[in-house]
Amino acid sequence: MNEIHPTAIVSPKAELGDHNIIGPFSIIGSQVKMGNNNNLHSSVILDGNTVIGDGNEVFHSAVIGTDSQDLKYKGEDTRLEIGDYNRIREFVTINKSATLDEPTVLGSNCLLMAYSHVAHNCSVGSNVIIANSVNLAGHIKIEDFVTIGGASAISQFVRIGSYAFIGGVSGIQKDIPPYTRGIGLPYRVIGINSVGLQRHGFSEAERQGIKEIFKIFYLSNLNVSQALEKIEKMNDLTVQQQYFIEFVKTSERGICRG
Repeated sequence: MNEIHPTAIVSPKAELGDHNIIGPFSIIGSQVKMGNNNNLHSSVILDGNTVIGDGNEVFHSAVIGTDSQDLKYKGEDTRLEIGDYNRIREFVTINKSATLDEPTVLGSNCLLMAYSHVAHNCSVGSNVIIANSVNLAGHIKIEDFVTIGGASAISQFVRIGSYAFIGGVSGIQKDIPPYTRGIGLPYRVIGINSVGLQRHGFSEAERQGIKEIFKIFYLSNLNVSQALEKIEKMNDLTVQQQYFIEFVKTSERGICRG
């Protein structure tokens, strides 16, 4: 049984699970598929070919699943997928994708603070915190456990590695390696996200391994190619070191420097 306010407009074609709360003046479109135990506070719009999981809380005037703002978008039936237990605060906007080949994706257990924007074809992992007024351009990939400080802007096609911490009012045009922290316009990597790693249970040995690989890339006066060449000679790389190296090797835009 769902609790739907008399002023809400829910398409009879929408598919709703159980125990959802649809607040005053909210609108749910005909293609929306919703799981269980979601709470839409008031004046929330869920539209488009949008699938949303269980236990999400969406606050006043958030707009989710509307058309891409990409000028190349021609009205195709593109898609947005949202996981479970996210908190989407006031006036957040999340667009569905601009192309049929990949949906816009938001994982689970994320916090999107007020006025943040997730554009078309973005892929946001799980346990991500996006602070107030952060703007994500199209085709951005954010991996798990990333934190992005308020009023930051991220260019299209940028990739951000897991456990990265981005300071507020940053402008990001290149990829940010995992486990790092930084800030600035333009963005500069300034160190390892030591506090975040410790809080998330990384052991001392794991943190030391990350610091070792970080020093090679950022504190040894080597360029990326030289750093990778040096690392090729290392043995017994940790899982975290291997992930860091693979991230750098597969970066298409190049990594942010120190």
